[in-house]
Amino acid sequence: MDRPSIYLYTDGACSGNPGPGGYGVVLRCGDYEKEMSEGFEQTTNNRMELLAVIVGLEAIKWDRAVVEVYSDSSYVVNAVSKGWLWDWVKKDFAKKANPDLWRRFIEIYNKHNVTFHWIKGHAGHPENERCDALAVAAYQRFLK
Repeated sequence: MDRPSIYLYTDGACSGNPGPGGYGVVLRCGDYEKEMSEGFEQTTNNRMELLAVIVGLEAIKWDRAVVEVYSDSSYVVNAVSKGWLWDWVKKDFAKKANPDLWRRFIEIYNKHNVTFHWIKGHAGHPENERCDALAVAAYQRFLK
């Protein structure tokens, strides 16, 4: 059975780095759309960018989905698209940040056919702007 492509839009945000942070996700498949977000009291922007992608991929209900990921995170997009991640794996993430999340990412990434697309953040892209709003709203309760 042919299934439609899934479009995954993600963003992470942080107030301070480290500081309160959150992620936002918009997941689309045909007429279906789901939004997800979560905030954390103490985190980094890169953790939130990566966690957004992980949570979005984990929400997909079937294996081998064709997924188009749109992110403004050069950290995440380049790590995968330019192959840096696989070099980090070979070195067991020596001196690399976020090995816990990268291992979680690899597990879910390998279940799907994922293509990454970098988009410029805060440039009026509707889904990126929505993800940013979700991420910021998610961490605002931790601001003092």
